[in-house]
Order: sequence, then C-alpha cells, then structure tokens
Amino acid sequence: MAAFEPVRETTIYEGYRIRVARAELRAPDGSTIERDVVHHPGAVAVVPLHDDGTVTLVEQYRAALGHDLIELPAGIRDVPGEPDAITANRELAEEVGLLAGELEHLVTFHNSPGFSDESLAIFLGTHLEPVPHRRQGPEEEAMQVHRLPLADALAMVDDGRITDAKTIIGLRETARRRG
Repeated sequence: MAAFEPVRETTIYEGYRIRVARAELRAPDGSTIERDVVHHPGAVAVVPLHDDGTVTLVEQYRAALGHDLIELPAGIRDVPGEPDAITANRELAEEVGLLAGELEHLVTFHNSPGFSDESLAIFLGTHLEPVPHRRQGPEEEAMQVHRLPLADALAMVDDGRITDAKTIIGLRETARRRG
C-alpha cells in the first residue's frame, strides 16, 4: 500500500494546551487532501488499587460537557521530557493525595486518532501511601474523591454512570489482569 506524504502544515489556532493545524497531504493516488489536526501533548492516568480491592476515583467538572464526570486521577504531560510514570505518580499525589510504590503500565491508546495526535498512558498504581494533595485549578479544588470496590466501579461502567474512556479502559484492564 502506498503511503500518504505530508506536504505542509499551517497552524490555525494555538491555545494553552492544544494547537490546531490544517495539514496538507499527498494521497497515494497523487491527489492533495487537507485535514484538520489537533496536536495535544498527551496525558497519563492511574488506576489507584488499594490492598483491600478498592479504587480511588475523582468526580470533577468538565467544561466541554457541562457537567461532572467520574474518572481516574489523570493529568497532562506538561513537563517536557518527564517519563510517563513520574508524571502519573505526580498527578496521583496532586489530585488525590496518594503515591504509588509500584506503577505498572497497563495500556497506551489514542483517544481520537481521526483528528488528534493525543495519546494517553494508563498505569496501575499499587502499594499506595498517603501524601498531601496539591490540587491545581478550580476544577481540581472542587473535585470529589471516591473510594469504592473495583466491582462497584465496573458496575458504574456497565450502567452508564462512568462514561469516560480512559476510566473504562483502565478499570476493565485492571479487572482483566487481576482476574
């Protein structure tokens, strides 16, 4: 199969976290096509699994949806060159006041590859220790923290109370690996 070739890319908008560009590509048949592309630094998330089989989730407001979502603790890759596991543990401490003694990479996936290059790495955090949280921004300051059995969190996925993709993927992958 012949490959697509990038011709040029023009920035349309540059924001705090994203950059939107118009990409011009040469298709395998020689024609030129344009696509809108959102560039995003990516993110990490952690499934904090306690020794008693419970998980810690956060409930926070999401402006794009106009309501709260129940999610895994997560954050943007906002420190250049920082390894994902370090970012994950930093975000876990900031949001919910936990530090994972062990982080196991579960999966990395692309959220919306039809228009964005964002990828998200999910870790399983175990051997959890409490630390002071350092919430940042109004959404984090207002967030609620929930600790519940993994089975209850999975039931919330099944009945539609949890709709966040990273959370669904992380919880299901944790359950699959933990049998």
